Amino acid sequence: MRPYISFLIKNKSLRFAEFRSFLTVRFALMLGLHMQMTIVSYMVYQLTKDPLTLGMIGLCEVIPAIGFSIISGHFVDLREKRTLFMWCVIGFMALALYYLLLAQPSLQNQIGIKHTVWAIYLGVFIGGALRAFGSPANFALLSLIVPKKLYANATTWSSTVWQLGAVLGPLFAGLVMAGAGFQISLIAVFFVKTVALWGTLRIKKKPIMQKKKEPILRSLKQGLSFVFNTQLVLAALALDMFAVLFGGAVALLPVYAADILNVGEVGFGWLRAAPGIGAILTLMILSFIPLQKRAGKKLLACIAGFGITTIVFGISQNFALSFAMLLLGGMFDAVSVVIRMTILQLNTPDEMRGRVAAVNTMFISSSNELGAAESGFTAKLMGTVTAVVFGGIMTLGVVATTYFKAPKLRKLELD
Repeated sequence: MRPYISFLIKNKSLRFAEFRSFLTVRFALMLGLHMQMTIVSYMVYQLTKDPLTLGMIGLCEVIPAIGFSIISGHFVDLREKRTLFMWCVIGFMALALYYLLLAQPSLQNQIGIKHTVWAIYLGVFIGGALRAFGSPANFALLSLIVPKKLYANATTWSSTVWQLGAVLGPLFAGLVMAGAGFQISLIAVFFVKTVALWGTLRIKKKPIMQKKKEPILRSLKQGLSFVFNTQLVLAALALDMFAVLFGGAVALLPVYAADILNVGEVGFGWLRAAPGIGAILTLMILSFIPLQKRAGKKLLACIAGFGITTIVFGISQNFALSFAMLLLGGMFDAVSVVIRMTILQLNTPDEMRGRVAAVNTMFISSSNELGAAESGFTAKLMGTVTAVVFGGIMTLGVVATTYFKAPKLRKLELD
């Protein structure tokens, strides 16, 4: 009983029923989306055997994620967050059914491989547009569920369930693909997303913090000005963006699984899940050991560690070593995510959360897909291994530059 009481004392955010529903939504949606992306990327590579197509998947998601994020924050701030997020979840459910249709061999034979792949790119584009609205709504919703003094703890738990979905999604996808094929896997994705919809409906509608309507261009300018004039926020976003951009080795995992490590679908699932496993281990530790002291230096050190593990993974031809490097990379990345999101939650005014979260989507969330595009294109030009090692080296360069250019971040304390 005492450990349980100690757990609740240190994690007061879990006392709120709506926050527990929020965590259910976040876990189920991330589980479904990571299953879906694992299935779709592996299916595309099996159809084409071209690493460039993996880069195209990232590019097709990053274009709408950045393009729509320019305006999405304005609309999120002016609308009720729970309802907006609910419609995004419904859109993700419809997208799973769309991919299920494209996975039918009869349709692929009828329209051809080329058109099937381009139809998948269209689905990825739509998913990126949905995320451009869903991510800011989700970010703003969290701040309306728990008190401000619990943001750091709530952010840790939010990141934990996100990473849990990131771990189990690829694992489940790999196992189901190996045992039942692409179609059954995508049906499972649809039902997982229905759990996210159920959890969303359990959260009450929230008040609109920004009630005064203003011209969209002025609203967008305010959001961008806040980010670019707040050194801590800008430095944290830029550092994570460039680190993820150049360290996008995960996008090339189908190539490593199929052609370099020769571990097939199940091995691919484990490799895809490895960063999430490392992140969960770290985040569970962080729920008991906060990061307030010397947070800036810890952020820089962890992103440097992420770059080093990327380099070692790139040159590895051993499955165990590759898995270990991805796991360590996930552990380093988890620390940076918690610190960055806590910086955003603590420094963003309530009436601007949608717009700032939209900028965060442009910087961070989109950098995953832009990094995937960069990895695919550089792999085509340099070769897969060279591309991954190059990305890791560039990540270390970004850390060194940030250390000298952003003294406020270097000296950051979160207490």
